[in-house]
Amino acid sequence: MAGFLAALPFVVVLIAYAVASHYRLLENPNDKLLPAPSTILETAQRLFTEGDRRTGRVLLWYDTAASLQRLALGVGISAFFGLVFGLLIGLLPYARTTFAGFVAVISMIPPLALLPILFIIFGLGELSKVVLIVVGILPFLIRDLTGRTLEIPREQIVKAETLGASTWVIVLRVGLPQILPRLIQAVRLSIGPAWLFLIASEAIASDQGLGYRIFLVRRYLAMDVILTYVIWITLLAFLIDWALKTLSRKAFPWAEEGL
Repeated sequence: MAGFLAALPFVVVLIAYAVASHYRLLENPNDKLLPAPSTILETAQRLFTEGDRRTGRVLLWYDTAASLQRLALGVGISAFFGLVFGLLIGLLPYARTTFAGFVAVISMIPPLALLPILFIIFGLGELSKVVLIVVGILPFLIRDLTGRTLEIPREQIVKAETLGASTWVIVLRVGLPQILPRLIQAVRLSIGPAWLFLIASEAIASDQGLGYRIFLVRRYLAMDVILTYVIWITLLAFLIDWALKTLSRKAFPWAEEGL
């Protein structure tokens, strides 16, 4: 029953799309706005298997590799610095006084508004795309992990100090084990925005990547290609989220109830 209810919204959306596409194509068989599901399947098969006429490469896999590399770098760097600053701000009063307000202000800046500045400073290559992801999700990660660090019971820290633990021992032995599960959860919540920033940067200045390909074919109204790429991106995001959830469940089973 639970599986049926979970699948029901997807089935309804698919049926609604199929019906809308059917009636639209009845009125105009050459309509490109809502291609038939069979057309999308044929296009997907072609995109996943046929190589480019000029280079011989299967462009969808090539674009996927380029985008996932940028995404992994951006999210990985953000996760590392989010963890470091989240622990420091949450555990050290001086760090909290120095950085908490700054991070709060930075988090209010729309990341996409900084995109032209990033292109001017870092150029149109890979670095600017990775930096946009970092700028987009790092402030959220820092604030989220800082809040979780502040929730650590004060008596645990006092007990560690009583036993002679230094600040760094407290960070590594008290704070870090309790923050790592929350880090994975925060990264899961950041995957959607990370994809948004990645696709935006690829659409504006790139010659490869999933976002680049979507905006390249839009001028031809190739909705079958666009929808195939959108569905593929959604599937990739789901698989990444599932992998992180599985990692959290296996590495920190004691924290699952809190997440």
